[in-house]
Formats: sequence, structure tokens, C-alpha cells
Amino acid sequence: MQVAIFCGGRGSRLYPYTENIPKPLIEIGGKPILWHVMKIFSHYGHNDFILCLGYLGEKIRQHFAGQKEGWNIEFVDTGMDTTKAGRLLKIADLISDDFFVAYGDDVSDVDVRKLYAFHKDHGKTATLTAVNPYSQYGIIEINAEMQVVDFKEKPRLDKWINGGFFVFKRAIFEHLGNGGELETQVFAELSRKRELMAYQHHGYWGSVNTFKDVLDLNGMWNSGKASWKVWK
Repeated sequence: MQVAIFCGGRGSRLYPYTENIPKPLIEIGGKPILWHVMKIFSHYGHNDFILCLGYLGEKIRQHFAGQKEGWNIEFVDTGMDTTKAGRLLKIADLISDDFFVAYGDDVSDVDVRKLYAFHKDHGKTATLTAVNPYSQYGIIEINAEMQVVDFKEKPRLDKWINGGFFVFKRAIFEHLGNGGELETQVFAELSRKRELMAYQHHGYWGSVNTFKDVLDLNGMWNSGKASWKVWK
């Protein structure tokens, strides 16, 4: 199956580090975070990638053009500030069937075989991976007398969030319109039509959005505790 990966964002929360390097090339364990995402899919036999480029996209193209992983990579310039839905529209002609989509800065030990099986079973247009990560902060519980009755240090949240690993039918392109916002417009429409399903993943999920995230993931990798490393 084809795997489209969003690689075009500016990574503004990591500025000035991303002034000269695109966010997907930020290194974890000496390899770009994008490489880690691709290795997850490759582990399950999916080696046909479409990289949706934008900000500093030529650097991503140069980095992966000579890769020796045996991957088939299509590099597509989808624009500097294009929305994610707009980036998908620009690769529509390359998509022939169901396909995976992922963010270029999220890692997880999600089993994409089970994700796709779930997608095929329900038959809807789109499936997203739902995760409930750990809180960045300690949580306190306060009673009516303002006494702290419980304190939990960075517990797992009880709410589900979008984990950035998707499966779409090709029919998704009929819902993209003129390329509005994927999460707030396209997904909202699909949910109203009951065409969006959630695959609940109870394992590891992490994302690179801040310098702390970069340090944390590198720490996990360097200590041999990179939970997303499903490959040997």
C-alpha cells in the first residue's frame, strides 16, 4: 500500500532550529524523525512512499534521494503553506486505492496491519488512530474544602487525541473540497456523515513539537527504550 507523509510544515515551535532544517529532518538517534516514521511502515511491508514536501522540501529530497532502504519514494512539492487537505489534493493522481497517511513527526508502536484490518472491516471512508498520551504535567485533585486529596505525576490522559496515523479510501478526495483544513473541516464533515472511524491504540505514541520532545525521544533512543522501534 502507498504511504503519504506530510513533510511540508514550517515547524515554527522549533524555531530557530528549523530556520535552516525542515522539521522532518530533525534527528533522533542520528536519523531524521521522518526516517523513523518510514521505518515503522516499512517494517510491515509498506515501502511505497509519497513525501508531501513544502518548507525546505529540497533538503528532504536531497537527503532521501540516495537512501539504501529499498524504498520507492515519490517527492511531490505540495506548496509552502498549503493545508494538509490541499497537500492531499496535489497527490490525488498518484493514488490508486486505499492508502495510509501519516504526519512526518509522530512515532508510535501502532501495528499498521491491525489498523488497516480495522479500516477494511468497518468500510467507512477514513480511519484515524486515536491515542491517549501521558500528561505533560502532574494532576491534582481538590475537594470542596480546597484540600489536595490526590496527586498523580504525569498520568495517562483519559481523553483520546488524533495520533497522526490514518487509512483513507480513495473516496477521501471527494470530501476535500478546495483544500480546507483536514482536521477541523474535512474530519468534521466526515464525522457528521459517520464516515470517520477511530482505531484506539493503547501503546506508545510520541510527537516532535518542542525542543523537550527532541531531547526526550533522543533520550529514549540512546537508552535503548525507543518504544516505537518495531523493526530489528
